[in-house]
Amino acid sequence: MSGHSKWATIKHKKGAADKARGKLFAKLIRQLEVSAREGGGDIDANPTLRTMYEKARSASVPMDTITRAIKRGTGELEGVTYEAVSYEGYAPCGVAVYVEVLTDNRNRTGADVRNVFTKNGGSTAEPGAVSWQFQRKGVIILPKSVSEDDLMLVAMDAGAEDLADQGDTWQLTSAPQDLHTLQTALQEAGIAFDSADLTMLPTTEVPLESEGDARKVLRLIDALEDHDDVQNVYSNFDIPDAVLQEVEANA
Repeated sequence: MSGHSKWATIKHKKGAADKARGKLFAKLIRQLEVSAREGGGDIDANPTLRTMYEKARSASVPMDTITRAIKRGTGELEGVTYEAVSYEGYAPCGVAVYVEVLTDNRNRTGADVRNVFTKNGGSTAEPGAVSWQFQRKGVIILPKSVSEDDLMLVAMDAGAEDLADQGDTWQLTSAPQDLHTLQTALQEAGIAFDSADLTMLPTTEVPLESEGDARKVLRLIDALEDHDDVQNVYSNFDIPDAVLQEVEANA
């Protein structure tokens, strides 16, 4: 499991309560609107919207809020028009960072993102500079209470590409277009999972062997994720368990 995934899991478990929940709702609502605008408001005919819908439901976003977001996306209700933009750059220690945003003001958001990189010891880069180091995949995280044999039996027939042991959890990986099929197969088999999402996985990783280096990188990642327009931050750092425990203990 990449260090970034471990750190995200730790933060999820700690659950930064209402503030984080409010930010998550806002991000999901934007994603629903953009997905509906780009592919239509029918979740059965728009795979991206379906994924965002399921993600919003699993996060307990109220149904009427979801419906309004979709209607704003299709133009049935008035609303702000968001544009999808990506930024690329480097964190300290040469860690590659890929940032996805939804914004109603590209110039403002671009300046904000560049400022976050600069203030936290990183630098932005030209488009394509780091994106080649990532692959878009469907990823499902499951509890270890599910047996490997049961998972393999269901998952490999439903489009899973890989099953990885992540210590406390299993990680199933699929092609983006197979994520919904894989989710459905697990649900029909009565296999519970913690999360299912489209993400960008690094093809190579940069190890961070000291607590100091880890903190420098995580400071930038956290600052980016805290920006209201930022939807996703992907990076290729890997923090060994011992170092990650030091970061946790001294957080």
